[in-house]
Amino acid sequence: MEITSTLFTAKAIYVGIIFAITLGVAAYSTYFERIIAAFMQDRVGPDRAGPFGILQPLADAVKMFMKEDFIPAHSNKWLFIAGPCLSMLTALMTSAVVPFGDQLDLGGGIILDLQGIDVNIGILWVFGIVSLGVYGVLIGGWASNNKYSLIGAIRAASQNISYELAMGLSIIAILMLSGSLSTKSIVETQQNGHWNIFYQPLGFVIFIVCAFAECNRTPFDLPECETELIGGYHTEYSSMKLGFYLFAEYINMFISGAVMATLYFGGYDYPGHDYVATQFGGNIATLLGVGALIGKALFFVFVFMWVRWTLPRFRYDQLMGLGWTGLIPLSMFNVVLTGASMLFTVNDGGSNWMTVGASWAGVIIMLVVTFAYSEMKYKKKKLATA
Repeated sequence: MEITSTLFTAKAIYVGIIFAITLGVAAYSTYFERIIAAFMQDRVGPDRAGPFGILQPLADAVKMFMKEDFIPAHSNKWLFIAGPCLSMLTALMTSAVVPFGDQLDLGGGIILDLQGIDVNIGILWVFGIVSLGVYGVLIGGWASNNKYSLIGAIRAASQNISYELAMGLSIIAILMLSGSLSTKSIVETQQNGHWNIFYQPLGFVIFIVCAFAECNRTPFDLPECETELIGGYHTEYSSMKLGFYLFAEYINMFISGAVMATLYFGGYDYPGHDYVATQFGGNIATLLGVGALIGKALFFVFVFMWVRWTLPRFRYDQLMGLGWTGLIPLSMFNVVLTGASMLFTVNDGGSNWMTVGASWAGVIIMLVVTFAYSEMKYKKKKLATA
């Protein structure tokens, strides 16, 4: 009974630490986004609040709390409040199945798994919670009783059906290689450098494109397109209700990065893991693994920010065309390619260089065929307009 109580306390402390790290990363992502934007646009970024502007997120938090909490007179009050709460809740719940590390030995026979909940349907959990996230946007846009907010909410729905099927199909190839829906098992099959990115280059490209749409980030920030919709679905929001929406976006970026690291980049695996475990003990190796996964997730956060200041925004019909005529056929091709490449495997699960070679050869052939087809269409269009 005492061991169970201690383990419960340790798990509660672990969940609290992950919660704090997630909120801290989300808060300072706003700061680093401004720094990166300033660098790319050759201008001065935040430099007033503290040295190098490092206290800017705290200043923003105080500003949000001090703003008037305004609710439109003709809005649906309870749904207006529920929208940002739902977005924040779903953003935080997704991290529950992400394995941030292996195991910590706390002594006394107590072993702590560095994962919120280890369920055998972890990927389905991620997709289920992520699918609920769009309801926060839909409810907020509809309850605002503002036509611009409503258009933003409708765009969120159209965006959702544009990318989710392709994202789900890209995951099927991962499940074929790992043989499990558990995120922990998926990470364990990638240990010692057998990362899925080597076997699933096309699947990763499809997944990260869908992740941009999932996080409502440029070039797919259509529900909040300020040049067309004022502020989009959160036009009527102020104070911390608006803060919840903005915060949820940055939390989603961090969690999406952690999920991509888990599925394609070995999770908490890193070069020299076995050496560190032998020389310094399993706990040190595990803690370094936690740092490795968080570092990989932060790299993807940087990629999100980099793309925002690099690519122009898509129109919503272009996104739907990309999803239905581009990403879905590519993801189906990737599933077939994965099955074909696994026929060449020597070890179970496809963890060998023959499988890697077959996967990349298929991707190269697909690129050549796509390029040839595009050139043929371009020449035909040019002749027709000549």
